[in-house]
Amino acid sequence: ITISKQQVALAQELVRDLNVDIRFQDYRDLDEKFDRIYSIGMFEHVGFKNYQHYFEVVNRCLVDDGLFLLHTIGHSKTSSRVDPWIERYIFPNSVLPSAELIARHSSAYFAIEDWHNFGLDYHLTLLAWHRNIEAKWQELPDYDETFRRKWRYYLLSSAGAFKAYRNHLWQIVFSKGARQKPYHAVRSVI
Repeated sequence: ITISKQQVALAQELVRDLNVDIRFQDYRDLDEKFDRIYSIGMFEHVGFKNYQHYFEVVNRCLVDDGLFLLHTIGHSKTSSRVDPWIERYIFPNSVLPSAELIARHSSAYFAIEDWHNFGLDYHLTLLAWHRNIEAKWQELPDYDETFRRKWRYYLLSSAGAFKAYRNHLWQIVFSKGARQKPYHAVRSVI
């Protein structure tokens, strides 16, 4: 489920031989039950004022013994505001949630089964994106040098925020607390 037509087209191409339903739809309009719900890279774009409604929708759509995975970038400090530069040039209306805000808005509906932080590794992803974009810049369509500098600054300053442990990449598994069997977190050991 996405509100991006380009994302729908790409996803439909990638899963054309699988039994997967890709929808162009606003999540708030969902009113059906699912065994599992995955929200990946979307919550930070919902907006602070919409957190409660977001969790209400997930609760409405998750079966009683289902699981819900929230994958989101988060911030160490609680705030309802975003950096003005990020707001203006990169992600309008986005806010990085804190652990406090996620817990506060989800607790009426869900029990936390697992909370995993990949944040210290994520700076490597941002640095790889930066290297890849720089290496292929001449092949990218119609972006000017101002756009390039903005995204260079964004990727590198974000990498620094993750490395400094200000930003986090969380995967949180929730249940309604009505599961018949326990949830077992899967961890890879390096």
